[in-house]
Amino acid sequence: MGKPTFGLTGLAVMGQNLARNVARKGIPIAVHNRTVETTHRFVEEFGHEGVFVACDDLAALAAAVQAPRSIMMMVKAGAAVDGVIEGIRPYLSKGDLLIDGGNSFFEDTERRAKALAAEGILYIGTGVSGGEEGALNGPAIMPGGQREAYERVAPILTRISAQVDGEPCCTYIGEGGAGHYVKMVHNGIEYADMQLISEAYDLMKSALGLSNEEIGAAFTQWNEGDLDSYLIEITAQIFRTRDTLTDGWLVDAVLDRAGQKGTGKWTSDSALELGSPVTAITEAVFARYLSAMKDDRTRASAILPGPSGKWQGDKRTLVAAIRDALYASKVVAYAQGFDLLKMADARYGWNLKPAEIATLWRGGCIIRARFLNRIRDAYLETPDLQNLLMAPYFTDAVGRAQENWRLVVTQAVQAGTPIPAFASALAYYDGYRRQRLPANLIQAQRDLFGAHTYERVDRAGTYHSQWG
Repeated sequence: MGKPTFGLTGLAVMGQNLARNVARKGIPIAVHNRTVETTHRFVEEFGHEGVFVACDDLAALAAAVQAPRSIMMMVKAGAAVDGVIEGIRPYLSKGDLLIDGGNSFFEDTERRAKALAAEGILYIGTGVSGGEEGALNGPAIMPGGQREAYERVAPILTRISAQVDGEPCCTYIGEGGAGHYVKMVHNGIEYADMQLISEAYDLMKSALGLSNEEIGAAFTQWNEGDLDSYLIEITAQIFRTRDTLTDGWLVDAVLDRAGQKGTGKWTSDSALELGSPVTAITEAVFARYLSAMKDDRTRASAILPGPSGKWQGDKRTLVAAIRDALYASKVVAYAQGFDLLKMADARYGWNLKPAEIATLWRGGCIIRARFLNRIRDAYLETPDLQNLLMAPYFTDAVGRAQENWRLVVTQAVQAGTPIPAFASALAYYDGYRRQRLPANLIQAQRDLFGAHTYERVDRAGTYHSQWG
């Protein structure tokens, strides 16, 4: 056997499972971890799955991979990536390729790519989505960088990615940081999706008083229709899981304080910079911040007054309404994500292809869902689609759900049940469909106190007035 043509450093769970995925496909792989014992333990445990070459340091890793080398980094975003690059750089040659498979910020990816290109080293920043299971059995892979770099490793990446209808969930995204940007937006949509599902759960639990068995049954049923998705599927699974310590329901034992790794915030930051109103995504980020204020909320719960929190009416009718509200709000979250991609593409010139992005998101990744087929079809039919909500299928689907969507938001407000993502998604929809918004008053105020000028609806030009 000759030298492996592929290497990987960073054997935490994601790195381990990606390495196993590669080896299981019959591709020899050199592996390295900063802790030498981890490398050897990994090879001892999984060596039967394929050909692994254990490397004790970065010099050994570079030596073990056949030139021109292709080496993937699966380490924590930020300083750790720069550390690996600096550590392995002395052992690389012109034409070698480094691949960052972590959740790096896209501007960091572009900085690293430019620095390495000056030395003739290729660089790919790729999003890898699907969690531990996806890494092992087939993730969605979003590579960005030089096209020739992608073409070199495309046979490996497409082979280890998820496959849907015979198509790999991996495609070239674009130059520079395009791959990591698309993964960042994927994660932003994921934030919104998870928040919307948690709000649906809260409405059924707190406002309707349903049992965990009934809530689990609802999610199971929803997963058989248009809401079919990985997140709905695992949510149903959560409500079937007992706590081995208390024999109660495990979900009830989990502290209501959600963590985050920053990609949702990055999405909102980028949207603010580009002027893209990703309201559902940003509300989901803020909801996690609010959840982190557990001690404050505990004190406030004993002081601040509010309504009873209970809904009146037929529970089955209300559960059906929540289902429609969830579907419509999810459509808005995806529409906002794709709108942000469009604005980023206009700024950075990546030539993103929404239909291809929707195609690769259909499998392997966390936001995979049945209606991504509809999203792909919408962009194939109209590549320059103004907004996903303007695609006939989604216009009709949201229109049909609209009455129940409004009912849920109204009932939740009256009951005092917080629904920031549901409400902001509906507000976005109502704002987007309005031909005239009250921003004319805002602009008048700006002109009065700051002489910022304004435009008129009846004639061209810029004006300033002496108000009052």
